[in-house]
Amino acid sequence: MNKPIYLDNQATTPLDPAVLEAMLPYLKNKFGNAASIHHRYGREVKEAVENSRKLLAESIQCRPRDIIFTSGATESINLAIKGVCRKYQNKGQHIVTQQTEHKAVLDTCAAMEQAGWRVTYLPVDAEGFVSPQSVYNAIEKDTVLVTVMHANNEIGTIQPVAEIGAICRQENVFFMVDACQSFGKLDIDVNEMNIDLMAATAHKIYGPKGVGFLYIRQKGPKVRLEMQMDGGGHERGFRSGTLAVPQIVGFAKATELSIDRKEEENHRLGSFRDKMFQKIKSSHPDIILNGSLEQRLAHNLNLCFPGLEAESLIMKMKGVACSTGSACSSANLEPSHVMKALGRNNEMAHSAIRFSLGRFNTEKEIDIAIEEIINTVSLIKQKSLQHRLVNG
Repeated sequence: MNKPIYLDNQATTPLDPAVLEAMLPYLKNKFGNAASIHHRYGREVKEAVENSRKLLAESIQCRPRDIIFTSGATESINLAIKGVCRKYQNKGQHIVTQQTEHKAVLDTCAAMEQAGWRVTYLPVDAEGFVSPQSVYNAIEKDTVLVTVMHANNEIGTIQPVAEIGAICRQENVFFMVDACQSFGKLDIDVNEMNIDLMAATAHKIYGPKGVGFLYIRQKGPKVRLEMQMDGGGHERGFRSGTLAVPQIVGFAKATELSIDRKEEENHRLGSFRDKMFQKIKSSHPDIILNGSLEQRLAHNLNLCFPGLEAESLIMKMKGVACSTGSACSSANLEPSHVMKALGRNNEMAHSAIRFSLGRFNTEKEIDIAIEEIINTVSLIKQKSLQHRLVNG
């Protein structure tokens, strides 16, 4: 049996062969511990780590010392939110975020609420945008942190982070950005955007799973964190633990490839996405696009299929691998919190499917996927109509 066409690249991406090639020496002969700098084995991998850190720093216009390696974005987000809040709790105990954040942010904010902090969850408009003015209005004297994602993992809407960052700088409040879906795909300059903390991960850009980074501004202003992990003082004390050198090298290579191909890939995947939308819409005019049409990730298409149940539709589309939304909460029977924030009722929210395209998708695959989606929707609608006629 042929494998289904993979259209779930926002959940994770396949490892690029060039990334694997870059990692292999550090899985074989270059096996040293980057902290063991008294011999060649340690020094050669330490050099690889620092070269990787430099490349990642250059990609977001920061200094290498501002990059801290972690096990992934969830750890980075926890370290950023909990670390800042506990370090600055004497200044205040208030966080501002938005309703459509990833669960890694929402659940960490909920944990801070359990610890006595207040959290303001800002609403979004019908396309998923949070208003910079609403952020400004929500900031109070005891606000320590504002956290807003760059691009949404379900609907692809790109937030006005530069405007929000300017407000945070003006109000002397730290600004954190979850850039998991945008890093390597959109231009990011942490200085121009006034970003103080930023989380990213490798496995969304054709790199390995199990590695991410946290950008921590060290100057103008300097951000201090209370450490969340003790033991060894690695990563300048911010994150103890032996560095995963193969993953770090792979992360840097994946970043290099993504930045080199960014313009071409965004154009190609954007044209594939638009083709999908137009073809499906022409056959099924009742579908609804979730998110912004203009300010949107090039590879994201999120659609509601009114009157249909997304889970059932996905199960019947044997030749297409896609999802109902975030991979981190897809096992949950509750409707997507992102769909609910857009104003969708439960039935409509349960009809939403995310198609996320990737580097290795071909136009032929997209054409096959379009045909299967259209035909499966038609078949389900036809059966539903027959059922109503028989039982009507």
